[in-house]
Amino acid sequence: MLELFLAWAIVSLFLGSLSVIVGKKFGVELTIGAFAGLVVIANIIAGKMIMIGPFMVPAAVLVYSTTFLITDILSEKWSEKEARKAVWAGFLANIILVVAIAIAVSWPVAKGSIVSQETFNAVFNLTPRVVLASMIAYLVSQNHDVWAFNWWKKKTRGKYLWLRNNASTIVSQGIDSFLFISIAFYGLMSNDILLTVIAGQWIVKVAIAILDTPFCYLACQAIDKMD
Repeated sequence: MLELFLAWAIVSLFLGSLSVIVGKKFGVELTIGAFAGLVVIANIIAGKMIMIGPFMVPAAVLVYSTTFLITDILSEKWSEKEARKAVWAGFLANIILVVAIAIAVSWPVAKGSIVSQETFNAVFNLTPRVVLASMIAYLVSQNHDVWAFNWWKKKTRGKYLWLRNNASTIVSQGIDSFLFISIAFYGLMSNDILLTVIAGQWIVKVAIAILDTPFCYLACQAIDKMD
């Protein structure tokens, strides 16, 4: 399964990098749109839990981690303002997704539908507490990532891209894991298990953050050549 994880990580990070390069050629709006799309996809597939080594994580872990790569490149090659636009675009897309799913779940299934009401609800029914946890964790972690990347950029005077990419993302992913798991599941499992789940998710996200560094450099170099 680790080979599958590595293959999917390379594909996901490559496509995220490509979306930024395409945005440089055709307009940053395309990159922001791709970012919002990844956020929506992550929320749709997050309900399935998978094993990566000994760690249980949402199936969305790679897709969602790719969004941090995109905001880092936006901050590096455009501006903090454009990166924050992407964050808010993703938040708006999340709200639309939640409303659309709530309506679809409450709407009675048509006679003869190949998907039953029970099957559809089992897949898409959203727990308010989980939705709240997701929204809070998203806003705090993504805005922290944009702020931290630009803070490190000033501190390093534009040098050491690998440092600000990893330092901002690793901390932000830790914040995201802590807030989401704590808000969504506190009281539903013991504190020991809660901390184990948080630590496991963060370790996987740290591995992805380190893995995305070459893609960050390659995308930035491609953009420099286009300039």
